[in-house]
Amino acid sequence: MTNLDLGFTRPVPRDGYAWWYMDAYSDDHRHGLTIIAFIGSVFSPWYAWARRKGSAEPRDFACFHIVLTGPGGDRWAMTERRAGALCRTPDSLTIGPSGLAWDGRTLTARVDEVTFPLPQRVRGTIRLHPSAATTFQPTLDSHGLHRWWPIAPFSRVEVELDQPGVRWSGPGYFDSNWGDGPLEDSFKEWDWCRGPLTDGASILYDVVRRDGSTQGIAIRIGRDGTVTPYDAPARVTLPGTRWWRIRRETRCEPGHGAEVAQTLLDAPFYARSVVRTRLLGQAVTAMHESLDLDRFRQPWVQALLPFRVPRRG
Repeated sequence: MTNLDLGFTRPVPRDGYAWWYMDAYSDDHRHGLTIIAFIGSVFSPWYAWARRKGSAEPRDFACFHIVLTGPGGDRWAMTERRAGALCRTPDSLTIGPSGLAWDGRTLTARVDEVTFPLPQRVRGTIRLHPSAATTFQPTLDSHGLHRWWPIAPFSRVEVELDQPGVRWSGPGYFDSNWGDGPLEDSFKEWDWCRGPLTDGASILYDVVRRDGSTQGIAIRIGRDGTVTPYDAPARVTLPGTRWWRIRRETRCEPGHGAEVAQTLLDAPFYARSVVRTRLLGQAVTAMHESLDLDRFRQPWVQALLPFRVPRRG
């Protein structure tokens, strides 16, 4: 994979976005990690407000987001920065004091962030070792504006953090999304779910578009990066989140139940969870997200977000 281009220098048009997403949980399921590096932070109130005034430059709304859960401290950092804090090369993406670097074999995240509003440091190194990379890059909307690339669905992640002082390893995942306009203009909601299998990984992606049409993606990814679509089982309803009542759904084979093992993030328009289900004849412990973009559009939600997403000059 030495010639793999992760798209760090991909052009991002005005009002558009690109993000790179990594998640992992420890082998004992006690720790969890999510990292998202944004150019044009799609969940930024500042970017949304700028677009309402006219076309906005995504590089002025860059953000390195990290969430930790588990013993040693749950921590959230999502500080947004202007274009001067953004540096891109074919093999690296730097946003302020944090960034991603790819050497052809390992993706290294070096993190130095501060949580908000209560300041706590998140500092250390995370390394993702992909088994293989896919070439699967479907569009998600009706007009070809929004694309998704599950780059390394089956990976191994090593976490070494000085603050908080935690060390662990476990299965991980890495992907990228990019688009030519705001998410909320094209989609109403989506559910996404990925889980490791004995011989690879499974990913489910169900979207409801703004025009009322739907799209469901169900793929099996081998350890060699081979992507095979499969007939997904029926959708099942999971309990809504406790605080913000975000609706959650996934898929599960008949005769078996799906359940929420842990809610990692319960936000006004977004939930990230660990879900237990059954897919392709296997019991799967999966990372799951639900996104409600109708809720994101609400003025009261936009007014709340600056309390969690500070902006630095």
